Amino acid sequence: MENTLIDPPTSPKPSFKEKYLRFDILQRIEHVVMLLCFTTLAITGLPQKFPTLPVSYTIIVQIFGGIRNARLVHHSAAVVLMVIAIIHFLDLLYRALVLRVEWTMLPLVSDFTQLFQDLGYYLGFRKHKAYYGRYSYVEKAEYLALVWGTVIMAITGFMMWNPIATTKYLPGQFIPAAKYAHGGEAILAVLAIIVWHFYHVHLKSFNKSMWTGKLDRKEMEHEHPAELAEIETGQRWQRPPAELIRKRSRVYYPIATVLAVVMLGGVAAFVNLENTAPITVPPQVEQAQVFVPLTPTARPTPVPSPTPLPGQEVASDSWNGKYGALFRNRCGTCHVFTSVGGLNLSTYQNALKGGNHGPAIVPGNPDASILVQVQSKGDHPGQLTIDELNQVINWIKAGAPEQ
Repeated sequence: MENTLIDPPTSPKPSFKEKYLRFDILQRIEHVVMLLCFTTLAITGLPQKFPTLPVSYTIIVQIFGGIRNARLVHHSAAVVLMVIAIIHFLDLLYRALVLRVEWTMLPLVSDFTQLFQDLGYYLGFRKHKAYYGRYSYVEKAEYLALVWGTVIMAITGFMMWNPIATTKYLPGQFIPAAKYAHGGEAILAVLAIIVWHFYHVHLKSFNKSMWTGKLDRKEMEHEHPAELAEIETGQRWQRPPAELIRKRSRVYYPIATVLAVVMLGGVAAFVNLENTAPITVPPQVEQAQVFVPLTPTARPTPVPSPTPLPGQEVASDSWNGKYGALFRNRCGTCHVFTSVGGLNLSTYQNALKGGNHGPAIVPGNPDASILVQVQSKGDHPGQLTIDELNQVINWIKAGAPEQ
């Protein structure tokens, strides 16, 4: 247990060049992998939360080549983060069961004492800040926030990734609630890193220990004086003898193996439990050539269909009868509820107006219709089936009637 009442040593000091180990190689690898995963998740996730921003369009379309690739990268980073979290948990278990290290990252009453001591220092009532042990209350709060955030993101991510399985046991309202919680926690995490972590670790004083693994004596006196005092007075935890470690390991490794299999199996189920984005286009469509005549057939300028009077029926082969609903179903995420690329297909007039690249639908001219051009490539996130695409082309050839 940390003792924050120990004053810094007053005996002759060793050289400031002396190094003190703070993080071993596994902990530093975990930090690097977590940093890469967190950055990737932020870059691919926030644009999906704010899809109408120009920077989101640039990231999703121009950098990743579309929402499908962005989601694939986002999901891959999430899986790696879950695996590194499992490794971290098993490492903690090893330190607790085999090495029997002190649980210095857990909150203690002394942390609140240190907080009030620091407040007194900042207000001018004390001459020095609190004497921190191995971890200060700031470092503990950041670590526990990371653990809490990872759990929240994993649970809400599972619910969004596997909505059918989720709604077998929970009401359907949990899916949009998970979406908002996932996005909100993402914003909170990014702001915490930029505002909190960067200040305490990079701006206030550049702490290199998570990269080098060590701090020199001057840094220890400034950041962790109570721990330095424990080390130099022989009160710090000592590594057990090798024979005792081997004896404890014989108990630890079977437990760790079972836990690893169960948790990795959970990650596999997380990824493969269900497929909520059915493949609607056969693979060979990607190589199919769209028929474009060398000499386009001249078509008369279509005359908009009149709005039916009360009592009249709406034609099935029209925007209101069929295609508006089709586009809402296939393209709703990007082009109905939002306007990715400036294109909104929520109304017939918006479809004729089009987006940044031109009109989505040109009545009587499917070759000039951006919607047909994009869908004919066969790899769009909201891809139509071959039959649906042919029906849309025939509908546009017929003048794309609204009613």
